[in-house]
Amino acid sequence: MKINFLLAVSLALAVTGSGQKKKEMFSNENYGRANGGTPITILFEKGKDHNHPLYAIWLADETGNYIQTLYVSESIGKGIFKHASRTNGKWMEGEIQRPAALPYWAHRRNVVNEFGTYNPTKKHPVIDAYTGATPAASFILHTKTVKPLYGKYKILLELNQSWDWNEYWTNDKYPTDVEYKTSSQPAVVYSVDFDTNNPKSQYEMKPVGHSHYSGADGSLETDLSTLTTALRIAKKITVRIN
Repeated sequence: MKINFLLAVSLALAVTGSGQKKKEMFSNENYGRANGGTPITILFEKGKDHNHPLYAIWLADETGNYIQTLYVSESIGKGIFKHASRTNGKWMEGEIQRPAALPYWAHRRNVVNEFGTYNPTKKHPVIDAYTGATPAASFILHTKTVKPLYGKYKILLELNQSWDWNEYWTNDKYPTDVEYKTSSQPAVVYSVDFDTNNPKSQYEMKPVGHSHYSGADGSLETDLSTLTTALRIAKKITVRIN
């Protein structure tokens, strides 16, 4: 089934005839492979304003209660960024908190770290089965849930791109808020509902809101009218419950 799905994706993205466009290339990402639950495939096609965002993808029950992480970018999942501190004139890897990056996921996960906040740290990381290097462009994520799924659920995806300012979310909008300046436009949250008792061949995720601009809480603002390029990081996100 996975092979057929990938073949269909390749055929759908290939453009033939005169004026042929370059075929979109997808990396294959695999997480949670040792689990005994339900296989899930997520196809993320990058948009025209994609520029190395951070991601978190997770499973929730039908009312939105967190069940498990399916994937999170390693820098957030481990609390270690490649360019966290500058010493001897060079940017070096180091531990740092970025609460504005993916706050909705962090608060829904609800794991308190040694600082009393919700981001993973080196001492309290997300386990290796669900975290890894952020895909550079479009990707296909293959994963399995911990337990088999029966009934109604949600899959959510949160993404955030630093330095992504616009006319509303300006560099000086919150001049004293250091965390806001690491985020620019707030993280966008996508969601899709599915029912294993009434399955579809695939589902398309839609944006449902944005997170708090500096990660101060786990709120979700459903008004997306102030976002511009942040809504064009992703062109299309589809899910298949195998």
